Amino acid sequence: MVVREIEFRIVRQSGIAAYQQIVLQTKQALRLGVLLPGDRLPTAKEVAETSAVNPNTTLKAYRELEREGLVELRPGVGTFVCRSLARPQTAADSPLRGELVAWMDRARTAGLEQEDVTALVASVLEERYADSPATAGNSHSGESKELK
Repeated sequence: MVVREIEFRIVRQSGIAAYQQIVLQTKQALRLGVLLPGDRLPTAKEVAETSAVNPNTTLKAYRELEREGLVELRPGVGTFVCRSLARPQTAADSPLRGELVAWMDRARTAGLEQEDVTALVASVLEERYADSPATAGNSHSGESKELK
């Protein structure tokens, strides 16, 4: 049994429900390969201690992830990842990630603030993926929340 270092960052002012932030951050970790099948997620009690959310909030998020087939709840044992969303193109050593890091460095050097970059990336995403079936009806802009 493996426990990966994942700490949920709940941003109260985001307008996104805490349980949804946990879902989105877990999916991001699954996409980036931070969490892998077999990994145990933090317990509801651990999340409550580190993120100051009610344990029921975490359980609600975990139940949603279970409905989506991403995790398995094992009463008395924990919540375990059963499916990855990672692709080779999103790995830490992928060429695409390297290009993105270089672009971010140029944007920062050009004086863009994080909010400017977020707005710019969001607008290009909307333009380029507008017709994609994977994004149809999916308006989760909070999927890029920070993970530890």
